[in-house]
Order: sequence, then C-alpha cells, then structure tokens
Amino acid sequence: MTDHDPVHVLHPEESWGFLRSHEFGRLAFHLVGEVHITPINYAVDGDRLVFMTAEGSKLFGVTANTDVAFEVDEIVGERATSVICRGRARTLEGQAAYVVERLPVRPWVDTPKSVVIAIEVDEISGRRFDLTRPWLRDLPTG
Repeated sequence: MTDHDPVHVLHPEESWGFLRSHEFGRLAFHLVGEVHITPINYAVDGDRLVFMTAEGSKLFGVTANTDVAFEVDEIVGERATSVICRGRARTLEGQAAYVVERLPVRPWVDTPKSVVIAIEVDEISGRRFDLTRPWLRDLPTG
C-alpha cells in the first residue's frame, strides 16, 4: 500500500504557466439571474486574461455583472490538470484595446469580434490529478 497522494496542488506560478500554454477555456458569467458558461479562446497578459467578443449575451452578461470565473482543463494519458480563476471582467477601450495586437488572441471562427475584454484575476487555483480510472480495465477489448 502506498501513501501517494493523487491530487497535487499547483503553485500560482504553475497555474499561470498552464494557462499560458493553452488558448481555449470556459468562461462562467451571470446573465439575468442565471449562471452561464461558454467556451472562449484567450491569451494571458501579465496577471489577466484577454479575449475578444461581439455584441450579444456574453458581452451583456460580463458588463452587467463583472464577477466571472474561468476554467481550463487538460487530460493527457494518466494525468489531468485543471486551473480555475475568479475575477472581474472589464471592457478595454481606446488605446487599452490595442493589447490584442501583441497577443495571440484571434477569433477561431470567421465572425466579427471587435470588443476586447480583460479578466482581472483575483484568485487562481490549480490541481493536477494522477488518474487511475479503474473502470477502463473492465471495458471489453476488440
């Protein structure tokens, strides 16, 4: 029997490094008394996340209630990683919006997205899990 802990807490810098190595995650925001979640592509800029959007429910939600959460997950082999951020969204306007010119954040689909949003991260937490997934041994082969 081993005392190996399968859950590893990531240091904040490890969590930021994980976010920098990815570009796709999920944004949770409030909209008319409900919590919504949507996939977005993003880039890290210092201690904030930046993404682009267009007029619509996501923009309305993050401007009406700036309290948001963001998550990126990855499963590779027998290891899973999850990083969650909580913070405040704000629209970048004027000169501040030009930050996207130096960041690798562009729309993945050919739709116009001209509004730049930054999530000022107040809290970041990350975990890495060593997976055992015992049910995989019970799957039929062939």
